[in-house]
Parts: sequence; C-alpha cells; structure tokens
Amino acid sequence: MTDAGPDYRPFLAALPKCEHHLHIEGSLSPSLLFSLSARNAIALPSAISDIAYANVAALEARYKAFTSLDDFLAYYDRASRVLIKREDFADLSYAYMQKASEDGIAHTEISFDLQTHTQRGIAVETVVKGLNDGLKKGEKEFGITFRVIMCILRHESVQSCVDHVDLALPYYQSGDIHGLGMCSTEKDQHPKKFLPVYQRAKEVGIEFLTAHAGEEGPAEYVRSALEDLGVTRIDHGVRSVEDEHVLAMLRERKTMLTVCPLSNVALRVVKHLSEVPLRKLLDAGIRFSLNSDDPAYFGGYLLENYYQVHDNFNFNRTTWALICRNGIEGSWISEARKQELISQLGRVTEEFVTLP
Repeated sequence: MTDAGPDYRPFLAALPKCEHHLHIEGSLSPSLLFSLSARNAIALPSAISDIAYANVAALEARYKAFTSLDDFLAYYDRASRVLIKREDFADLSYAYMQKASEDGIAHTEISFDLQTHTQRGIAVETVVKGLNDGLKKGEKEFGITFRVIMCILRHESVQSCVDHVDLALPYYQSGDIHGLGMCSTEKDQHPKKFLPVYQRAKEVGIEFLTAHAGEEGPAEYVRSALEDLGVTRIDHGVRSVEDEHVLAMLRERKTMLTVCPLSNVALRVVKHLSEVPLRKLLDAGIRFSLNSDDPAYFGGYLLENYYQVHDNFNFNRTTWALICRNGIEGSWISEARKQELISQLGRVTEEFVTLP
C-alpha cells in the first residue's frame, strides 16, 4: 500500500493482455531507425534541415511534441523508408514481439500499411513474409499468438485501395494476412467513400473488417463504418460518446472499440489522458480494449498505457478484469484460445484478490 493506494502495477503487468491497434511501422524506434538507415544506406534528413535527426535522443524528444496527426504522419512516413528488405520487416516485427512479451501481451493483432511500401517499389512478398518471419519467431519464443491486418490508407485513391486488396489476396488465402482495416487522417474522408474497398473485401472472402473512425472524425463516421462498410470493430471510436444513437448501435452489436489513450494525448485528440472517455464508455456498456497505436512515437507501449490509465482513472480490480476480458472476447482468435486466455485471466484475478 502506498500513499496513493494499493500498487496495481504487478496486477496490470500480469493480466493476459490483448493488443488490437498496433501499427507495426509505428513501433519503429529511433534506435532501430538509425540502425536500418545505416544498414540499407538510406539517408535521413540532416540535422541542419531538421535538428530532430541529430541523434536518437533528439528524435525521441521530437516525437514527444507532435502538434497534429499530419505532423506525426510526416515523421512516420519518413521513417518507413528505411524498411527495404525482408529481414528489415522481420527485425521490426520481432522487436515488437520482444517488447510485447515484456508487457505481458498474450495475443496481438498488428496492422501494416502496404501502400506505404509498394509506392516505394517494395514487393508485397517482402513486406508480408518479412513481418510474418518476425511474428512467428516471437510466437515460438514467447507464446504470443498473433493476427495480421492490412490497412488501406484514406489519403490514397479508392482505386489504389481496391487494387491493394487484390494485391494482398494471395496472402489472405495463405493465412499470412487475416483482416482489413483503414487508417490515416479522417479529415474530409467520410467512410462511405471507401465502400468499394470493403465490398471487394467481402467479395473475396475477407472476414475480419475494421476501420479507424471517431478519432478526428465525428461520431457519424463510426455509424457509417458500421452500417455502410459493415465493419465488426472500430479503431479509436472515442468520439462515439458524442452521439447516443451511435453508442446504442455499438452496445447492441457488441462492437469493440480499440482505444489508444496515449495516442489520443500525443495527437491532441484530448488535452489530458483523464479526458479520454473511458468511464463514459464503461457506463454506456461499450466494450473496448486499450492499445498503444504507434508506441515508438507516442510515449509508451501497451503496459505503459495500462499504467497511465490506472493513474488517471483508478479502476478497481473488477473493472480491469472486465476491460481485459472484453479485449480477449473481441480478438480474432479461436474460441479455444479465448477460453485459454479467460482462464488465465481468472487465475490472475484470484492471485490479486486482496486488491479492491
């Protein structure tokens, strides 16, 4: 017991956490960025043109001062250019799995942006097989199960997005990719615009569908993603609380939101983490999981998100168990794996029974 109350950190660390909203390119740390830049002879901006690239520490400091999503995306896209070879993508995904193991993650569903790489002339196979190399190595070493989600980019043309669903189709069929998502800035990009993309995904049998909605965009974008695109999960979705009808839809459909607290602060969605509407979502009966989004840029991987949420909301053991269970049940895994993780959750909850 501390002055602030009982120490929940060991309990939070022990929970069998599931992460559903992780852009693997967003886990590219400054140290790995500089390493891959040297290995592949890819020049980074000079410290004269952008002082952030003076060294690893300077870049880490710059990542703490994003002014908007577009500001972040400029650094994100620049960093992605150092990913050239299959081994680069494998190193990236394995480094994430190592950190996931340290954070007590039991299952992860990572996203990648194929268009970001094909536009640079990188082969689809290089990206997909490389990511799977690192993920499978991590699964074998750490016991973390995984799924892979290809995200289309809102700032690209609808036709490009449809074309990339077709480009990726062999890898859906082989089991190297499992779901389809949509990311990038929501500004002036209504979800319904991308209906042809999701129609194509359904035509070719892609079962697991999600989309970023209700981060920058209004609650209406969440409604459209659900009704027009037919997604079964919503990435972010925090602005859903602005519309009771949307909340009712989420509740009735048992749709899970993949909320990213530290990301919301870093990108100025909210001014302070305490403003992320987690209590409102809980009170409304909305399922959500906690996620790190782009952890190399936003100040923390998944466990740090758990810690900071607890520092701001002081959830009790029962609420944390509910959040964790909702994350398990909202995962795109077999019922057998879900039951395995739910049993693990029960053991952890009982181990920490003295916590309020």
